[in-house]
Amino acid sequence: MYTYNGKEYPCCASLTMGMIGGKWKTVILFHLRNTTLRYNELRKQMPTVTERTLSLQLKALEEDGIIKRTVFASKPPLKVAYSLTDFGKTLIPVVQSIADWGFSVLEKDKGVGVGVNI
Repeated sequence: MYTYNGKEYPCCASLTMGMIGGKWKTVILFHLRNTTLRYNELRKQMPTVTERTLSLQLKALEEDGIIKRTVFASKPPLKVAYSLTDFGKTLIPVVQSIADWGFSVLEKDKGVGVGVNI
């Protein structure tokens, strides 16, 4: 057993999946891998996610130290931007490998080169 942040994991893979697993966390990381995005910009990249789910997933990633939330409160309306922390940037190769694998599945299944912004 492995313990990290007070939680126990049976293996290192389960620790990784505990931090980035689920339907939306990896998608969020994929969109933040090269840039900083405001909440609404991120929301537009993920039109099928609910606002509640997106907010919860962003909060969880922030609590794990993977993303950084920056609030610009100079004047209303409040602007919030998200970016990867240095710790979060260590996940870029993992997220890129997941995206590459998905692209190869699409190519194999369809026999066509479906464009993926990698």
